[in-house]
Amino acid sequence: MSQDLYADRIESPIGTILIISDGARLCALDYRGYDHRMTAFLAARYGAYQLHDAEDPGGASTAVRAYLDGELTALDSVAAEPGGTPFQARVWAELRRIPTGTTITYGELAQRVGQPNASRAVGHANSLNPVAIVVPCHRVIGADATLTGYAGGLERKRWLLEHEGVRLREEPQRRNDAQLSLLS
Repeated sequence: MSQDLYADRIESPIGTILIISDGARLCALDYRGYDHRMTAFLAARYGAYQLHDAEDPGGASTAVRAYLDGELTALDSVAAEPGGTPFQARVWAELRRIPTGTTITYGELAQRVGQPNASRAVGHANSLNPVAIVVPCHRVIGADATLTGYAGGLERKRWLLEHEGVRLREEPQRRNDAQLSLLS
């Protein structure tokens, strides 16, 4: 038996956003260009599924647009069902508890899910989050307060955090080998 899923696409300052709902809950949100990751996730989760174009499935598109327009709490009430293993589900649930406009480290997130030595496992669960933005994995940063890993790209992560009012630490300019040879 095939699962019916409903898809919408919205344009945004960070590119086209793909939204997939089961009709009642958001089950995937990703960016154009990462379609292969989303389809692999959907196939692993549902096996056979049929995507149907839909305008604003489950109200998710309206909420994402409101968030992008500055209504930063608009995503708080979006019903999301990302699936995942029990550990991933705990990590993703905890991500939704991070207040808008704040960040935590992978170590802090590991402590919050009761696995203080599992920073890497938490990072891996973050990287597999199928519901970007709504399950705000972009709010997790490195222990040194720098941006690290974001499946949608660090520029999107930076944009999302700055959009939420997070003041990011300026990262030092990195010199490449060509610049170093000029200094010699």
